Amino acid sequence: MITRVLILLNVIGFLWEMYVGGPGVFSGNIPSNSHVVDGMLAPITVTKYHQYYRIFTSAFLHGSIIHIGVNMLSLYWLGRFIEVALGSARMLVVYAGSLIGAGLAIILFSPPDAATLGASGAIFGLFGALFAIGLKMGERGGALIRSNIGILVINLVYSFSFPGISWQAHIGGLITGFILTLALFWPPKPVWTRAYDPNTGAVYESQVES
Repeated sequence: MITRVLILLNVIGFLWEMYVGGPGVFSGNIPSNSHVVDGMLAPITVTKYHQYYRIFTSAFLHGSIIHIGVNMLSLYWLGRFIEVALGSARMLVVYAGSLIGAGLAIILFSPPDAATLGASGAIFGLFGALFAIGLKMGERGGALIRSNIGILVINLVYSFSFPGISWQAHIGGLITGFILTLALFWPPKPVWTRAYDPNTGAVYESQVES
């Protein structure tokens, strides 16, 4: 449920961008005098002008239809799993915390006038949550980590390889999501059950998760 709500909020944000910024937003041409710029996050807007709201507004704005498309697909794929594992309330805490962590990393490590926008910092927080869940599940979580480590590495390489991508937001969100999930996630405890076979007299034990 929360995953769908977050996707809806991002879509509404993009529709608003197209309304105030014109059709150029669809292809990534955001006018410099557009109200869209008023919601983007640049470190100087916080450190000098104390416009802290930009940490949140920038995370629901996107630079083009491709930008929001890729991010929403990632949010849909990751968000559904994290929401099932953590529950809706804790998943929302992780997402919001990662959003803030990504924003703070931008403020601390980006050039003062470099404006950013996009949900990818918070989505990287869900990546961090995925690996925290796998780690806390022990041997049972090993397959989860192994099946996703390649995707994370590719995304990190991509983050550092191309200009215009905020690696600061990605790293800040990833670390925040990982730490928050370590604190919030409790793996289900295994419970042993017994079954009696009347034909052989054997007793079988099996393990299920509570």
